[in-house]
Amino acid sequence: MPDMAAWPAPAKLNLMLRIIGRRQDGYHLLQTVFQFLDHSDWLRFDLREDGVIERKGEVAGVAPDADLTVRAARLLQQITGTRRGATVHIAKQLPMGGGLGGGSSDAATVLVALNQYWETGLTLAELAELGLQLGADVPVFVHGQAAWAEGVGEQLTPIALDEPWFTVLIPACPVATGAVFSDPELTRNSPLITIADFAKGVGGNDCAAVVYRRYPEVAAAAGWLAQHGAAYLTGTGACVFAAFPEAATARRVLNQLPPGWAGFIAQGRNHSPLHERLAREC
Repeated sequence: MPDMAAWPAPAKLNLMLRIIGRRQDGYHLLQTVFQFLDHSDWLRFDLREDGVIERKGEVAGVAPDADLTVRAARLLQQITGTRRGATVHIAKQLPMGGGLGGGSSDAATVLVALNQYWETGLTLAELAELGLQLGADVPVFVHGQAAWAEGVGEQLTPIALDEPWFTVLIPACPVATGAVFSDPELTRNSPLITIADFAKGVGGNDCAAVVYRRYPEVAAAAGWLAQHGAAYLTGTGACVFAAFPEAATARRVLNQLPPGWAGFIAQGRNHSPLHERLAREC
């Protein structure tokens, strides 16, 4: 259980992901649906008056200066002109390259928390605009509402979803998002759908076929999970998930995992745990 001073950086699932085109700058145009989970990285902040930004806590394969948490804090510092700094302590729970948005969520939590602590006074819209400079998924974490997303993922429309329990499997093979989006066999011309279409069950994940071909471990996890419920890939992977109406059912599926496999259960959340934490500060 995290201490009361810690801030959550929750996971997200892409409940569907369609690629409908490509911009001239190479970025893909998407339609997707984001929902949060009550499963998070945890960040804690020691405020400083010397302007130094540093990270404490190991993030495998990511140097501190390249970490989105450090970059987010420095960006907020630069834009607002504050002379304050922070030591960011991070306890990672979300896998790298899993499609759960861990790095983007960490960055959003830094922006929201330090905006509060440093009293820099930016609105959520302004923080989301900053976050977009760090990654296309950062704005949805800043706004903190389940959303229908278009563009590169930054055009957000709040959406009300059921909040089931999910069994999420974590194959031991981080997926390289860039490799998936550059794969020549990736579908890039799916027809547009509407929120009403999604509510009727239209969706899928256009990245799934590429990920399953490139990463047999992910395909195996999806195949195993499909024996227990409708299994989907989140984002560009590697994590796969299935929804269940009750925690006990999700737990029962998780308990049947083959030896050596990893996963967790979590409830879907339409309102981010980050904003629940923010409300305690206000």
